[in-house]
Amino acid sequence: MSVNTSKALLPLTPLTSLRVSRHQIPPAGLIPNTSIQQKPLIIYEGVFPSPTPDASEIEAHLNAVGVVKPMWRYPMYPDDHFHTTAHEFLVIHRGRARLNFGGEACPGAVVVELGPGDAILIPAGVSHRLVQDLDGDFEMVGSYMVDSDHWDLCYGHPGEEEHIANIKHLAWFTRDPLYGDGGPAAKS
Repeated sequence: MSVNTSKALLPLTPLTSLRVSRHQIPPAGLIPNTSIQQKPLIIYEGVFPSPTPDASEIEAHLNAVGVVKPMWRYPMYPDDHFHTTAHEFLVIHRGRARLNFGGEACPGAVVVELGPGDAILIPAGVSHRLVQDLDGDFEMVGSYMVDSDHWDLCYGHPGEEEHIANIKHLAWFTRDPLYGDGGPAAKS
């Protein structure tokens, strides 16, 4: 599948210069994190050369690449939560924040400070939450794979096991949401 070039794509940091980190996060209680599919949390730092595009430009870029569909603009919930029906792709368009991936009680949690132009691919099952909005105006574009089920919310509570079992059946990315062919998600 090729990228839809009828819509303008944004300039991206070349893959050879992009700072990418991949994290395997152990389960914590009833939060599976990356233990089911063994697909990593992927953090892209500095995807866009300055200045960072606004939310509508990021949404247009994601739609043009055609891997994910932008669904919302929001900070991040302050409570540990995860999804079992879809992998989530987030692009920060304004503000800085400290985020927790893995859950408050997870000894292998990844806690990072991210800002405009950074992106995060969160595999289904990985808990995430806003720890601190550092600027008071933190906001992201939230997206999910094209044709995936609508995202759900789970919190690691008893009774969610049936939902968690769905994760093993979810398809993974064959193309990257930002870069298309050859991007970080396609290499995981």
